[in-house]
Amino acid sequence: MNKAGISFDASSSYEATELLEQGIAGAHISLSSQQSPHNLPELLAANVLFVATSIKQLQLFLQTPGRPETVGVRINPDMEHGGHNNRTSTGGVNASFGIWHEYIPVLLTLTSVAGVTINRLHIHIGSGADPSIWGGVMDRSLKIAKLLPAVTKLDIGGGYKVHRYGDEVEADMVAVVDAFSQRLVDFARRTGRELALEIEPGTYLVAHAGTLVTAVDDIVDTGPRGHTFLRLTTGMNDFLRSALYGAQHKIEVINNARTRHEYVVVGHNCESGDIFSPAPNNPEEIVCRTLKRASIGDEVRIYDTGAYCASMRAKGYNSFPAAIEVMVD
Repeated sequence: MNKAGISFDASSSYEATELLEQGIAGAHISLSSQQSPHNLPELLAANVLFVATSIKQLQLFLQTPGRPETVGVRINPDMEHGGHNNRTSTGGVNASFGIWHEYIPVLLTLTSVAGVTINRLHIHIGSGADPSIWGGVMDRSLKIAKLLPAVTKLDIGGGYKVHRYGDEVEADMVAVVDAFSQRLVDFARRTGRELALEIEPGTYLVAHAGTLVTAVDDIVDTGPRGHTFLRLTTGMNDFLRSALYGAQHKIEVINNARTRHEYVVVGHNCESGDIFSPAPNNPEEIVCRTLKRASIGDEVRIYDTGAYCASMRAKGYNSFPAAIEVMVD
């Protein structure tokens, strides 16, 4: 990614530090973290681009010796979208992400007194595929940008939906970027301000790049009125998305069976929520998957695990060891 000229969005000071340790230039790292950085002076000295996500974080930046004269802010624009799942929404009154838009005058006062310019605006409201949604996000973002007259860069975040399973609709990035472009051109025409656009399509770039390889440890059932469960040798300690969001991933039994059977696919943790086949966007319900008839020991593959999977697992749960990660070039 670095060699391709792609920059990095860090969601914690620890991620930013890890990127620096791997040789990524600080100027190619943008830090937007829910938790205040533990080493802000070091990160700023390395030219990491800091985005304050709260008034406290902005004050911390302003009090840091040797800080730059410019800063970014993340604003909650009172708009939300998480597809069909509130757990992937990062905007609106129910989200703690960013500084509430009504506090912009406070930000301008604090930075003006300190002689600092807010030159980067970060807005991210959640996930989705509909280009009209993203057009609305840009409209709202540009209204915020008008209130921050020194902003030259707009980071409109990520959340560009990828197709993983079934009838899911993948974001048409050509249509999304076209919606962005039209509005940015119109904004420049009306205001005389040309904004540079930044987007964070990390999931879109890498989601399809991972496969979790596991096996059937056991097959149990709950009688004629119940279900047949495939119990795997992995679980939420390796893969949490389905249990957390009701996220859907293709699951495949690798054998030569010619018949198929309905299974509820579950993990090995002592946790009723450790389920790989929840109802779409509803981790509280289970659904059956029609798979090749399985036997104990059969290999099972869970696809499209390249984003928000290994990095978001319930590591250490039940003391199960983490799955080995192998990079195939």
